[in-house]
Amino acid sequence: MPKKVKPAGDGKEEGPVPCKQVKVEAAGGPSPLNLDSPSGLFESLISPIKTETFFKEFWEQKPLLIQRDDPVLATYYRSLFRLSDLKSLCSRGMYYGRDVNVCRCVNGKKKILNKDGKVHFLQLRKDFDQKRATIQFHQPQRFKDELWRIQEKLECYFGSLVGSNVYITPAGSQGLPPHYDDVEVRGEETARLREDELLPARVFILQLEGEKHWRLYHPTVPLAREYSLEAEDRIGRPAHEFTLKPGDLLYFPRGTIHQADTPSGLAHSTHVTISTYQSSSWGDFLLDTISGLVFDTAKADVELRAGIPRQLLLVETTAVATRKLSGFLRMLADRLEGTKELLSADMKKDFAMNRLPPYYLGDGVELSTPGGQLPGLDSTVRLQFRDHVVLTVGPDQDPSDETREKMVYIYHSLKNRRETHMMGNEETESHGLRFPLSHIDALKQIWNSSAISVKDLKLTTDEEKQSLVTSWPYVLTEVHRRKNSKLLNVPEGDKNHTS
Repeated sequence: MPKKVKPAGDGKEEGPVPCKQVKVEAAGGPSPLNLDSPSGLFESLISPIKTETFFKEFWEQKPLLIQRDDPVLATYYRSLFRLSDLKSLCSRGMYYGRDVNVCRCVNGKKKILNKDGKVHFLQLRKDFDQKRATIQFHQPQRFKDELWRIQEKLECYFGSLVGSNVYITPAGSQGLPPHYDDVEVRGEETARLREDELLPARVFILQLEGEKHWRLYHPTVPLAREYSLEAEDRIGRPAHEFTLKPGDLLYFPRGTIHQADTPSGLAHSTHVTISTYQSSSWGDFLLDTISGLVFDTAKADVELRAGIPRQLLLVETTAVATRKLSGFLRMLADRLEGTKELLSADMKKDFAMNRLPPYYLGDGVELSTPGGQLPGLDSTVRLQFRDHVVLTVGPDQDPSDETREKMVYIYHSLKNRRETHMMGNEETESHGLRFPLSHIDALKQIWNSSAISVKDLKLTTDEEKQSLVTSWPYVLTEVHRRKNSKLLNVPEGDKNHTS
């Protein structure tokens, strides 16, 4: 519950305690976001707060409000998404539930106003104007290039999926009652499970158009892992209360109870929530790595390969079974201390499969068209798009291999489809290569070097060295051949390279 408010000197209650607030005056020149690098983008996003300060004092701890008096930045924020964009987007074939939700908060409860099937702009505008409904647009980075550009770099920065949703609310209206969120539900699942604000974990809110009045409350469940509506009589008075204007930014940790409305007598409000770090806790990481640790340990310890007691699955877990499992966990913990390579089951692969592809201008043909000569032993190679590649070790996923030996897997996101980003109901596929474990040192050389001579790769034969570099996807490496100093792209090889 929020901390009790002390009476002011005149006998009246003080207002809500403000969260950390930074006021930024307009600079003499333009102040757009720095999109040259992932770290540069994040630094400019939270400026003037330093990155070190943000992660030490605010990340997963408390809200941060940055109010900016900067017309240039406000204009840039407005360009990210406007109410007027909905007309052209609807003409591309948007659907209720999948792409758009329409809702309003009535007497403290959420009222869903979705129609069936395809969204028609005139009907959407009618609900907005006459019913004072909030329009929620799911994952606009699928269609808005600048949001794609921002979120792709943020995914590189955080090493986690980054989603977004736009909320457009008319004057004198509120879309949602007080609530907190964690679990992210994508695409059509959103409409079925909860047509509300998708704030899966850590949230950055950018005010794009108009003004939005916010009230934040102390969490009832710190760093909550699930969504919850909260009655106002339970959450008490707001801990923080303020109004966002174009160019302003708000951050708050997951589990923060919040509600927002557009003030009466003003224009509509548009804001975008940019959210990340859903399912990225230590608990999630432990679940992801424990199966690989058990896989390794069972190969060396016969106790883990022995059968469980007869009919154990038909009865409640016995004290004997609990003690046995406790002993195994202690054994796994001891083994973990000396483990150099953690086997990732799904997290790395899921991230690579579902994240945005690199931002590019034009049709992206440069990411998928091979060219140049094959590298040779006299070549120097380097990794391109390093932030879009993950390397992991895991059991062989080939169902025909009964021995289940460990393999090295390299996944990349260069061929991912932007149109399906964060739409969990859409089919996705992984792109990458697999190599025998004997290639791990050579792969790490490529991974950790700015450039590496093919001759210097830690493999036994020249044939293995050349086979390794020519099997990499052409979009992952560049080659510099010493003889003519020409840059070459490495053509794509067999996706199941096991030589």
